[in-house]
Amino acid sequence: MALSMLITKRLGRRPFHFTVQGKNLHEVVTEYERLSFPDVPCCGICGSDNLDLTARVAQDKFKYTSLRCLDCRADVTFGKRQEDDQTYFLRKTPEGKLDWRVWDKNAAEQ
Repeated sequence: MALSMLITKRLGRRPFHFTVQGKNLHEVVTEYERLSFPDVPCCGICGSDNLDLTARVAQDKFKYTSLRCLDCRADVTFGKRQEDDQTYFLRKTPEGKLDWRVWDKNAAEQ
């Protein structure tokens, strides 16, 4: 019998629900820890709470998942660990803040 746990992460004004599963409590908690990113109340650039998750593939091989502001289009990208590509975290600056990037119209057009 498998165990499951429902996790809710609040990203801006939206709650996102994730379900993790495992054969026992230890496996369920291990899967839960792989979603190792905090709730994010607002955009780090404009302060809006109008955030959403996005995913894209670049050059047909690099997979990116980001949290994007739907108002100013800034985003912060999820990182993955080399030794465990199932563990996700939001990228941070050297100062420990979320690494929000301003939308660059010129880069988007390339």
